[in-house]
Amino acid sequence: MSDVIHWADVMAERILRKKDRVRIATGITPSGHIHLGNLREMLTADAIRRAIEEMGGDAEIVYVADTFDPLRKRYPFLPDRYEEYVGMPLSNIPDPEGCHDSYSEHFLEPFLESLDILGIPVTLKKADEMYKNGEYDEMIIQSLRNREKIAGIIKKVSGRDVENGWSPFMPLCKSCGRINSTTVTGFDGDRVRYRCESCGHEGECRINEGKLVWRVDWPARWRILEIDAEPFGKDHAAAGGSYDTGKRIAKEVFGTDPPFPIVYEWINLKGKGAMKSSKGIVVPVREMVEILPPEIVRYIIIRSKPERHIEFDPGLGLLDIIDEFEDAYRRSDRSVELSVVEDCSYSEVPFRHLIVVGQIAGWDTDRILEILERNGHEITESLKMDVERRARYARAWLEKYAPENLKFRVKSREEIRSEFSEDERRFLRMFAESVEEGMSAERLHRLVYDVAEKAGIKASKAFQAIYKAILDTKHGPRAGYFLQSLGTDFVRKRFMEV
Repeated sequence: MSDVIHWADVMAERILRKKDRVRIATGITPSGHIHLGNLREMLTADAIRRAIEEMGGDAEIVYVADTFDPLRKRYPFLPDRYEEYVGMPLSNIPDPEGCHDSYSEHFLEPFLESLDILGIPVTLKKADEMYKNGEYDEMIIQSLRNREKIAGIIKKVSGRDVENGWSPFMPLCKSCGRINSTTVTGFDGDRVRYRCESCGHEGECRINEGKLVWRVDWPARWRILEIDAEPFGKDHAAAGGSYDTGKRIAKEVFGTDPPFPIVYEWINLKGKGAMKSSKGIVVPVREMVEILPPEIVRYIIIRSKPERHIEFDPGLGLLDIIDEFEDAYRRSDRSVELSVVEDCSYSEVPFRHLIVVGQIAGWDTDRILEILERNGHEITESLKMDVERRARYARAWLEKYAPENLKFRVKSREEIRSEFSEDERRFLRMFAESVEEGMSAERLHRLVYDVAEKAGIKASKAFQAIYKAILDTKHGPRAGYFLQSLGTDFVRKRFMEV
C-alpha cells in the first residue's frame, strides 16, 4: 500500500477533530440528467463517510434535492411548449416524457436508483417538501426580519449592488405559478404580500408558499439540517461567492457555524468541456452504472483529489482507467478499497481481454469460458462469477462508447469478401502449417513475423491477411491473443480454406 495518505482519510481525520457524529450535506438540482460531474459531489461525500466510519466515527450523508428551484430556461432537450414553464418550480412542472408525477421526479428517480447501485446511502430531503412542510419557516422569518443586514453582507462580501426592494424570499405567484418573478411588498407575521413582474398579479401568501434565494437558502439549510461538512463546486468557493456570503449569514443571522468546506473541480467530457445538463454535455449517471461495474464508476472519481480537474474520455481513455484499477486492485490500493461496493473477487482476466473474447464468443458465457481456458485460465467458480458479471458491462460499453476499430465479428467463410494476393495466400498456408497446439499468445504473435519473413511478405501485409481471412477487414485485435482465443483448429482450417 502507498505511504501517501488518501485524501478521504485526511479529510475524515480533520472533520473528526471537531465531533465524532457527522452530517455531510450534498445538493444537486434535478433540472436535467444528473451526470458524472454531479456525481463527484456524492462520491466525495461517500468516500469521506466511509473513512470516518472506519476511524470509529458516525457519518450520514444528507442529500437535498433542489426540487423547488425554478426552471431557468427551456433547455435544448425540452419541447417548445416548455417555454411556458420557465420560472416555475421543477416540482410543479409536468414530466416531459409523462412517466413521472413531475419534472423533478423524472430526473431524480434514476439518479436515486444509481446511488443505490453505487452503494451510496443517503437521507433524502426534497426542497419543495421542506418548504411546504414548514421546515424553513423560522429561517424565512429571520431572513425577512434581517433583510437589510443580509443585503449588506451580500453587497460587502460579493462586491455587487443589491437592488432597491431586494428580498431574501421569493413568493410563489398564485396566478402564474412562477417563483422567480415576484417582489415582496410587505411582511406581517407569517404572511407575505407580493407583486409578480411576470403576470402583474398582486397577492398574499404564507411563508411556506415560496423559497429563499440561493445565497440565503444555503446557510439556512446548514442550520435546519445541522450540517457539519459539505462538498461543493469551485464556483461556490470563488472569492465573494455563495460560500463566502453563506459563512457570514450563517454566523451573523442564523447563529450557526458553517460546515467544513470540501471544494471540488469540474469533470470535463473530453472534447466538449465541463459537463452541464443545460447544454446537453452529459454522461448520465444512470447510463454509467449500466455500462460499467459500480467499483469502476466510483474509482474514476475517488482516485483523484477533489481539487484536481478530471478529463473524462468514455472511449479508449476509460479503458486506461480500468487497466489502472485492475493493477491497483492487486496492490490493495486505498482508492480501490474506497471504490469497491461489495465483496467482489476480481479474476486475472483483464477487461480489455473480455472485450475481445466476448466478441469472438458472440457473448455466449460458456464459449467465453472455453476460450479463457484455452488461453490458460483455470476456470474456478469465482472466475466464472467475475467473468459473467464483467462481460455484461464489457458488451454494454462496447456498444455504447467503443471506437469502431475495436468492434468486430468473426465471419463465416462464406461471408468473406476480401481478395487475397498470391503472397498473402502463401503466408496463410505456411502459417497454418507452422502453428502448433498450446502456443502462447506471445509465441503466436512472434510466429506471424517469422512466417512472414519466410514467405517473403511484409509483416504489415501478413497481419492484414490474417484479419481479412477471419474478420473480412484489414485490422483487428492484437493478433497473438486473438489467434489463441480462436483456437488452433479454427485457425488452421480457415487459413487453408483461404
